[in-house]
Amino acid sequence: MSLNTAVLTTGEWQAKRDRYVARGVSNGNRSIAARGEGALVYDIDGRRFIDFAGAIGTLNVGHSHPKVVEAVKQQADQLIHPGFNVMMYQAYLELAEKLCRLTPGDHEKKAIFLNSGAEAVENAVKIARKYTKRQAVVSFTRGFHGRTNMTMSMTSKVKPYKFGFGPFAPEVYQAPFPYYYRKPLGMSDERYDEMVIQAFDDFFVSAVAPETVACVVMEPVQGEGGFIIPSKRFVQHVAAFCKKHGIVFVADEIQTGFARTGKYFAVEHFDVVPDLVTVSKSLAAGVPLSGVVGSAEMLDAAAPGELGGTYAGSPLGCVAALAVLDIIEEEGLNKRSEEIGKVIEDKALAWKETYQKIGEVRRLGAMAAIEIVKDQDTREPDKAAAAAIAKYANEHGLLLLTAGINGNIIRFLTPLVITDELLHEGLDIIEEALQTELD
Repeated sequence: MSLNTAVLTTGEWQAKRDRYVARGVSNGNRSIAARGEGALVYDIDGRRFIDFAGAIGTLNVGHSHPKVVEAVKQQADQLIHPGFNVMMYQAYLELAEKLCRLTPGDHEKKAIFLNSGAEAVENAVKIARKYTKRQAVVSFTRGFHGRTNMTMSMTSKVKPYKFGFGPFAPEVYQAPFPYYYRKPLGMSDERYDEMVIQAFDDFFVSAVAPETVACVVMEPVQGEGGFIIPSKRFVQHVAAFCKKHGIVFVADEIQTGFARTGKYFAVEHFDVVPDLVTVSKSLAAGVPLSGVVGSAEMLDAAAPGELGGTYAGSPLGCVAALAVLDIIEEEGLNKRSEEIGKVIEDKALAWKETYQKIGEVRRLGAMAAIEIVKDQDTREPDKAAAAAIAKYANEHGLLLLTAGINGNIIRFLTPLVITDELLHEGLDIIEEALQTELD
């Protein structure tokens, strides 16, 4: 029962937020959510918002999908949480089997479930260290892996994620990652690939010796870093390098997974089979759940009791995830992802012809982004303009997020169940923002 049953206004709830919630928690939109359905969210005043944020990529199957709601309700009626370490339950085992079959590769695989994306990354590191008996961890420039001490150490962006929170975990190194929009002027993509690949190899001479590295952790498409898409050549080179040197190759699919890029996992676009895959976000449609899936030999390196957690792999999360996997297949969301992405890309490319501040449009499936710059010639990042566009959108009924090391990326993470009508309506709001903020 609520401590306060009185009906409060939005302003009164906002005052409570300011009084009782830590300042370090950010709020891109200060409305008070009341309910959600598909690609729509309604606040307590009845105001409607089209969702292009998806709880930062968590809601590929949308808000409160009926199949997810029903699965969670049924599970809550039967059993909420015995603790898998205390007594097993069917949903955990069934989900482990399904994900072992869905993740890339036909080798023998196993899975472990946890709570958050950062926990998944932490456990992938633990597994790799246990398996290889090595300590060093390599991530990439502009990468984001979480807010725990280890995952902050693996993350590039200093503010707001790392500033003032050190000291960080030792033996963590960040390798170069391609960014084609930022390559030297006049250089071909092929030549740039050669340059970055050489820099990657040189990194293991100048920064850390490969025989000391337990794992290389890569987002197949960088999320918080700005939706940066590497080439197939680069990803395949990294995977081959890892295999040559006995390094565990981890694909961080926390934001890219479950149909966001038009495939179940983004790494599939690169024809690479990772040793381990970390999953979370859209795995369970908003119910906290994450996991590590991959080589059975690697996951079995840890002894009983060395992995796990009190709430890890809760029954509610597991049944929600099983429903999500059914929805992706039944509703054809991999195909729908590509359709959504194409609509966004076409509209954004048209905007680029009109607005000098739109520097690049990029996407893989529906994981799409617009890079906002001061002008197309200098390509200087324009964080203020990106923030103004997002602010306008949020004030006019569209949940929209920025990203990127410089905060100058507008990113699209709309639920994949969005209708064409709502998709175009949301894009129209962005166009209004461009006209208002960039003219």
